Amino acid sequence: MTWRLAAPGVWCLTVGSPHPFTPLTWVGAAPKLEALGRMPSADPPFSWADIALAEGGGGRRILILPLDGREKLYGTGLQFMRLNQRGCTRYLRVNSDPKQDTGETHAPVPFYVSDRGYGVLIDTSRAITMYLGSSFPLADTRVEDARDRNRDPGWRATLSASRVEIPLPDEGTEIYVFGGPELGDAVRRYNLFCGGGTLPPKWGLGFWHRVPTQFGAEEALAEALEFRRRDYPCDVIGLEPGWHSRSYPATGEWDPERFAEPERFVRELRDHGFRVNLWEHPYVSPESKLYPELLPYAGSHTVWGGLAPDYAMPEAREAYAKQHRERHVAIGVSGYKLDECDGSELTNNAWMFPGHAAFPSGLDGEQMRQMYGLLFQKMTNDLYRADNRRTYGLVRASNAGASSLPYVLYSDLYDHRQFIRALCNASFCGLLWTPEVRKARSAEDWVRRMQTVVFSPLAMLNAWGDGTKPWSFPEAEPIVRRYLKLRMRLLPYLYSAFARYRDEGVPPFRAMPFVVSPEEAAVAEARLGRETETLNTTDAAYGKRLAPAWDDQYMVGESLLVAPMTEGEAERNVLLPAGVWWGLDTGERYEGGRVIRVRPGLETIPVFVRDGAILPLAEVLPHAPGPGERTPLTLVHFGSSPGEGWLYDDDGETLAHESGQGGWWKAVVTREADGSLKAALNGTDKASLPASYSVIQWRLAQTKLDDE
Repeated sequence: MTWRLAAPGVWCLTVGSPHPFTPLTWVGAAPKLEALGRMPSADPPFSWADIALAEGGGGRRILILPLDGREKLYGTGLQFMRLNQRGCTRYLRVNSDPKQDTGETHAPVPFYVSDRGYGVLIDTSRAITMYLGSSFPLADTRVEDARDRNRDPGWRATLSASRVEIPLPDEGTEIYVFGGPELGDAVRRYNLFCGGGTLPPKWGLGFWHRVPTQFGAEEALAEALEFRRRDYPCDVIGLEPGWHSRSYPATGEWDPERFAEPERFVRELRDHGFRVNLWEHPYVSPESKLYPELLPYAGSHTVWGGLAPDYAMPEAREAYAKQHRERHVAIGVSGYKLDECDGSELTNNAWMFPGHAAFPSGLDGEQMRQMYGLLFQKMTNDLYRADNRRTYGLVRASNAGASSLPYVLYSDLYDHRQFIRALCNASFCGLLWTPEVRKARSAEDWVRRMQTVVFSPLAMLNAWGDGTKPWSFPEAEPIVRRYLKLRMRLLPYLYSAFARYRDEGVPPFRAMPFVVSPEEAAVAEARLGRETETLNTTDAAYGKRLAPAWDDQYMVGESLLVAPMTEGEAERNVLLPAGVWWGLDTGERYEGGRVIRVRPGLETIPVFVRDGAILPLAEVLPHAPGPGERTPLTLVHFGSSPGEGWLYDDDGETLAHESGQGGWWKAVVTREADGSLKAALNGTDKASLPASYSVIQWRLAQTKLDDE
């Protein structure tokens, strides 16, 4: 095997004759070589000779990688059921209904990262299986591994194997290894190699509301204006299937009865500070004007009676782009919700084209299904890039290489705990996830879901089915309004976190393994008096206790730790990294490096701020400011320790930032000889303020965030 250096800290092995249509080749984002070159060099923590290719049954090539006894593995895409994938077999196929812990999911990314500080990617458009320490060759099995389940309480359903096995696609593939030295460094390298993280437009980080599916122009506008009347901030109004003249399959054309003047409708919403996002799916109705143009480029099987176009073909892409430019982008539509590009085959509600479907480009149904989400993300993003605009949208399927694409995953599943875990898992693979709110069983459930979604990559209420509003539970209205306004205050902080994602590959939302090592977690848990296991290698079906996974809390940017509550929880444990932390709402001081117990009321989601952190906060406005609009900015310093924070600014909407029209400012608080605190904001041009802010004020030595 001959490994070559593909980029600083990234190695590649070509096996066989890889198919040219893969996630990385389709996205086509250039690696950020300069940023990769600034990272510390780090080889994987194993010898290259320890990686092997073996021949399996049927002559298949099997990639074999070593595992340490205590090693934990994370990633493999958008997983709902668990954080640590060690000991699991992951069947990485796109599935719209991933209710079992098999690995199938909306975004099955064939990339895993180890807490020993390296990552592995298989770049393929095929569905593959990863045996992440779950397969046991006879030659490696010890006699003592066979235990008596009847008498031995140490019996386990899944033993801990010392190797990863990955059957490779028959034609071959390219395999990438990403160096560390830490887990977070390997993820950063992966993101940077895939073009860096996305930087959304500023309006994309505001609050979104999707109206009921049959709403027309008058109803949608009235609902939008109700946000303004009730003093709820909102940036985006999403239209569901009813905007199409026909849907399931869809036309891409405005319904003339509901939207007689779509350009006027979009303009009126824009005049009130709202952007418009349109729902769509890939399958083209015979009544669409696109149908005859796309018929020569359609797959062999239909979905809901509509074409499944082969968008790997440039002719099909151009026909799609022409319609969308003229009917949507040109009149001011700001983006899309790309639904049903995942599919379900093995349920009673199967509706996707089969794996044996054929497409004119030569791809089969398996490849197209694995890649459809990426195809649509790139096509729609290219529409806006051609118009010198950024977009931000939703998608229900994705794959590897998606970090540079401005889309956030969502699901028709609705388990709040699983949604929080998905938010954590998305951070390992260049994905973004929204735990969107749709409905609730109670005011408590409503508030807890709203609090979680405010601290996510896309804060949205999806009222498509039952018409819920932020004010649907009157008794909870003040709490919900307060958190939507907090989201608006945090826009400069969130925008700067996404800018770091773009420039340095650091995910803006990160699971706890990024900031707490297994050793640190074990010490913190021991202080609580809990015994833990090394690996969560079995499940409750056999009565075995799982180790604490800390898959229900996460970091937002560098300075905020969020520990959501779910319905029925009055208190919970929180793992705090080392250092001093402050309760964002309470002002209570906490020593980190331990597990604490908190009991917040319904009005509070536990959020903690690092001592010395400096948060850039905006004035609360009904919607995000546009290019050229200047607003006040407050820099809030927490605690008594010196510290620093970063602020990024550009016009927030165009692609000018890619040519250097934007910049970073460093906020610094130091302690003078007399014990007083001194604050400074230093940027690329020290004589000027960031262009978006009219005045900057400081608040030093705060212990909590006031509502003002």
